Amino acid sequence: MAGKLAEASMSGLNPLRGHCMELKNTIYEKRDHIAVITINRPEVLNAINEETIQELLFEVNDANRDDNIKTIIVTGAGDRSFCAGLDLKFIKDANPIKMFKIVRLLHELTLSLEEGSKPTIAAVNGYALGGGLEIALACDMRIASENAMLGQPEINLGFFPGGGGTQRLPRLVGKAIAKELIFTGKMIDAKTAESIGLVNKVVPLDKLMTTAEEFAKELIGKPPLALALAKLLVNSSLNLDIRTGLAYEAALIALISATEDFKEGVTAFLEKRRPKFKGI
Repeated sequence: MAGKLAEASMSGLNPLRGHCMELKNTIYEKRDHIAVITINRPEVLNAINEETIQELLFEVNDANRDDNIKTIIVTGAGDRSFCAGLDLKFIKDANPIKMFKIVRLLHELTLSLEEGSKPTIAAVNGYALGGGLEIALACDMRIASENAMLGQPEINLGFFPGGGGTQRLPRLVGKAIAKELIFTGKMIDAKTAESIGLVNKVVPLDKLMTTAEEFAKELIGKPPLALALAKLLVNSSLNLDIRTGLAYEAALIALISATEDFKEGVTAFLEKRRPKFKGI
């Protein structure tokens, strides 16, 4: 719960501060092999400041290190907002050095979500704007509630996306649509976001977390090493030419074929039973 020290089961030393972190702006729960990370600042539509980003980074890193955790869900407290972006009171008087440090910290968070070995799911409730959308973009999948509104409104405030939006949004929806969203700063509803591939699925608000957890539980039954390597390959695909990518894929297929999970999966299929993957 917010305000409690990170529980002992996390075994997590904060990599940034070197001790257990007191969680003031987030809620971190572990249940049924799922880590649920909730941005808990509903009074400001879950807008994030430096302290909140530090907490989120600690939690994502801890979940990625925990062998008992198989999937990570990120969401926002309440039903109005996933995350409304950077807290403007926090950055109003920021100088260039402070702005550089805060966006690089946000980059560290989004890279931990994107490059960590565990599948990540953004359960987008309400507003996902600016840095909030950038956090969702870094997740492997996005499930949105019907009341969700998504956008990069920074241009209307005199700047532009700095938490990865200019890089990830074009990769996800194409350059033309990304430019439209970034240049105009307009918000789009959940159904429009689904139609352009920005979110994977849209569900009623009261079914959002249930749907996200069902999706997470489906992934729990998959072989974790194969999931991690598949995530690595897909993430690298846009940065490699096809021949290099195929060679990389072949090398990792050869590697996975040496695992017990590979042998278990093939044997279980031939024996017409459910496989029991162990991550080895």
